[in-house]
Amino acid sequence: MKNQTILITGGTTGIGLATAQLLSAEGAKVIVTGRNPKTLAEAKAQLPANAIVLKSDSASLADAQALGAEIKKITPQLDGAFLNAGIGQFGPIEAMTPQHFDDMFGVNVRGLYFQLQSLLPVLANPSAVVLNASIASYLGMPTASIYSATKAAVASFGRTLAVELAPRGIRINTINPGPITTPIYNKLGMPADMQKGFEDSMAASALLKRFGTADEVAKLVRFLLSTDSSYIAGEEITIDGGVRLT
Repeated sequence: MKNQTILITGGTTGIGLATAQLLSAEGAKVIVTGRNPKTLAEAKAQLPANAIVLKSDSASLADAQALGAEIKKITPQLDGAFLNAGIGQFGPIEAMTPQHFDDMFGVNVRGLYFQLQSLLPVLANPSAVVLNASIASYLGMPTASIYSATKAAVASFGRTLAVELAPRGIRINTINPGPITTPIYNKLGMPADMQKGFEDSMAASALLKRFGTADEVAKLVRFLLSTDSSYIAGEEITIDGGVRLT
């Protein structure tokens, strides 16, 4: 990753931050985006001095469409991008509202799509893009109906845009993480005992009987962004400890 310039959306916590730290340690210049002033400041403190921490809200269409121009002010081109920003809100269908629907589709689908559109002029030829979907995109998971639909859309983007953008030298792949220890589980809005029960059941459903770590996912992203994966395009790669097999 030495001398590579990589953008990571949602790069101030969890998988995004772990990826930024790993790529920085291997010599990449990273640009991370986020929207929360607190986590933006924390990420700046945890990343090397040459890392760029950029306020950009994936929920905002204006921010998504302006991202490429903002990147152009920082660097003439990107060698890769990890479109990782996403949110999850869970509940039975009776409890879900139009606001839940709009919030999740706004960040996970619309934001990602128009961020990528805006980045096309600054993505090098060759370059690599990794999209962050989820095993929820293909598993039937109760209480995750809207979230799962957004991630299925991301996986679909990975397939169709891999074909469309390959002639421009842009290599697109998608990852499907399973249960990974990240701050998203603290944002489910569940009582503590219910959240623990949910997490325990998720861990029990994995063949490896544990949650994965953000660092483990970061290593997969690093591989897909690097020339080590130069002949891999249009793939969905699952990293879930074997949940899909149980």
